[in-house]
Amino acid sequence: MALVRVALGARSYDIVIEQGALDRSGEHLARYTRNGRLVVITDINVAEAQLQRLETALNASGIAVEPIVLPAGEQTKSWRHLEQLLDQLLTLEVERGDHVIALGGGVIGDLVGFAASVLKRGCHFIQVPTTLLAQVDSSVGGKTAINTSAGKNLIGSFYQPSLVLIDPSTLDSLPLRETRAGYAEVVKYGLIDDPDFFAWCETEGHRLLEGDAKAREFAIERSVQAKAAIVADDERETSGRRALLNLGHTFGHALEADTGFSDKLLHGEGVAAGMALAFRYSARLGLCPPADAERVTAHLKAVGLPHDLSSAHVKGDGASLVAHMLHDKKMAAGALPFLLARGIGQTFLSKDVSLQDVSAFLDEDRTG
Repeated sequence: MALVRVALGARSYDIVIEQGALDRSGEHLARYTRNGRLVVITDINVAEAQLQRLETALNASGIAVEPIVLPAGEQTKSWRHLEQLLDQLLTLEVERGDHVIALGGGVIGDLVGFAASVLKRGCHFIQVPTTLLAQVDSSVGGKTAINTSAGKNLIGSFYQPSLVLIDPSTLDSLPLRETRAGYAEVVKYGLIDDPDFFAWCETEGHRLLEGDAKAREFAIERSVQAKAAIVADDERETSGRRALLNLGHTFGHALEADTGFSDKLLHGEGVAAGMALAFRYSARLGLCPPADAERVTAHLKAVGLPHDLSSAHVKGDGASLVAHMLHDKKMAAGALPFLLARGIGQTFLSKDVSLQDVSAFLDEDRTG
């Protein structure tokens, strides 16, 4: 078992990484129960694959489970499903001192975290992420949100969980496409400030995707250590350091918007293509060696991830994609900060990028 601490003073919490943790969840979660029960929120796909494992383990420890099962997919991060979830939690008489469990991927984690942050002005919640993307990224750090017609994650809050319980064995039930999408977030940590980890991804990443338990555990632990350190230093993205975690996301969210926030392009796939675009744009500006941009593109392509507009199934031109970027929640005083790179492991935040130039680059990159 690996243990990573997110150091946030009174809001500090542990990330537990343990093969088979779901089957021992009674031991991990018993101290978070009140009145002998836990409300578990999940989606229909995760319920089929993992809910019985969790219920069996909790019941064996004398803990009753109240499950709430939601539809699967990005569309669940909506006002409608937030309202339905809150009504169900109120019907179950969840109190401010209770903990609710988010069992699932990033959609469930984001939605449940936001619901917990507003229910009776805040109850507690625990992340039990079941996808690679959620395990290495979205379950850690307290960002919670829903989507709106104007864009992705525009309504939300910073609200930290009480615990993150990661069982890498839950990845066994995932389609390869889901695991690949999560792997993009693993690669991201190497590209931000850890070139040795990116080199590990180039040589060993295929083992993670093929289901090697040691490779999975190593990558998950290395990723959450990196994220925990950044979150502890800049919890609410005020100093600029936490913004580095958005590498690939400004481009990626625009690609997701173009494809309707649908299964045409999963979030991690959008991030993958977004990171490749960010590195190629950095090379175009003369900031990044072209060879580094080529390495990033080559690795993402080698593992089957989108790496350009075509492989991301994006139809819009540069102007329409930039129009989507104007709804980005990071907009400030009419300017949009961009994550660019001086090389692999040398990501930085730029606040003077011309959106007109980005539009031209996207059109050139499509035809280049």
